[in-house]
Amino acid sequence: MDPWVQEWANLAVRWAHVLAGILWIGDSFLFIWLDARLSEPRRPLEGDVVGEMRMAHGGGFYEVVKRRSLTEIPPDLAWFKWESYSTWITGFLLLIIVYWAGGRAMLLDAASPLSHGAAVGIGLGGLALGTAVYHALCRTPLIRDPRAFGAVGLALLLAVAWGSTQVFTPRAAFIQVGALLGTVMASNVFFVIIPAQAHMLASTAAGTPVDTSYGARAKQRSVHNHYLTLPVLFTMVSNHFPSLYGNATPWLVLALVVVVGVGVKYAMNFRGRSHPLALGGTAAALVAVMAMTRPAVPASPGVDAALAASPPVSFATADAILRARCVSCHAAAPTDPAFAAPPLGVVLDSPEQVRAHADRIAVRAVQTRTMPLGNLTGMTDAERALLGAWIAQGADTSAPGPARLPPAAAPMASPEAASP
Repeated sequence: MDPWVQEWANLAVRWAHVLAGILWIGDSFLFIWLDARLSEPRRPLEGDVVGEMRMAHGGGFYEVVKRRSLTEIPPDLAWFKWESYSTWITGFLLLIIVYWAGGRAMLLDAASPLSHGAAVGIGLGGLALGTAVYHALCRTPLIRDPRAFGAVGLALLLAVAWGSTQVFTPRAAFIQVGALLGTVMASNVFFVIIPAQAHMLASTAAGTPVDTSYGARAKQRSVHNHYLTLPVLFTMVSNHFPSLYGNATPWLVLALVVVVGVGVKYAMNFRGRSHPLALGGTAAALVAVMAMTRPAVPASPGVDAALAASPPVSFATADAILRARCVSCHAAAPTDPAFAAPPLGVVLDSPEQVRAHADRIAVRAVQTRTMPLGNLTGMTDAERALLGAWIAQGADTSAPGPARLPPAAAPMASPEAASP
């Protein structure tokens, strides 16, 4: 795909995806909040009323009544389905634009034996298989016990997260798992929630008794979706935070963040009534994630002192490494055909620009090792160590000395050569 076309497609679809997601998640939050606060009617009301409440907003007052069934179909009945459909459609398009059509390095490490096409096929198959497994699990007796269902679901998610990081780069694995959760949510709306409502309305229109068990199943899946919203939001923004996926166990970090997201949503839903063990478990999961995402080469005084005391590294050495491994993308005019402009606006053409971005280079190339993308250009461990030492020694762009590259440094690989 032409880089200019890809960038504009990325922007337009991402904009639409964020907007649709706000609408869908906002609806989920609102209706779960309403259900939790509906009280028994204090006045005579016709029909199958299960609760009512009153609200003040925007200079007005609202009276909300919830009925389990209707005696006739009102002409202005609103359906909440297109928010979920549009969120999934734009999210799927974004997955295609950014990852599946974005080149092999967006999905796979340079050392992976898989082809780009095989990785896309695994990603697509994973979405279908994972969604099918979830719906099969919902047909087992486990569905009657939310705790048991949640425990099995978490174990399966842990397996999916681990498997994804064995196939894809950790960054792509996070997005792939997020896409699976989003697909599960959208499938709940399409296959369960909306058909249940349609069945109940058809009974109402025919004047036959309404089977409210359809509504109970729809509500159950709606609650599942509600608790998945925060984990999905996390995976949507995770690619901006390399410490989350640039660690030794990214699959465990991903699973624990899902626990944190579900726990936070539980606390939001049951303020003042949350079980202490649930709150404690959520806090423990968050602390564990923070500990595991500490960089393997942390920017601590001890490590900095050791690097600073290592043999001096000249700017010529650091610049030679950056030009061999990074400047094909991070230049005012990138030579890598996948980019029309330098990613995130980071340009490393001049000594001044390199020094300005020294801290970012330390995080991405040395501490988390999440750059170069998919290690497409083959940066070696020795080169990362030299960059780390140069930065720890003050990132002096005027430091004298010739370029000192490790003997094992390989020549820069072109994107075409890296693609099978």
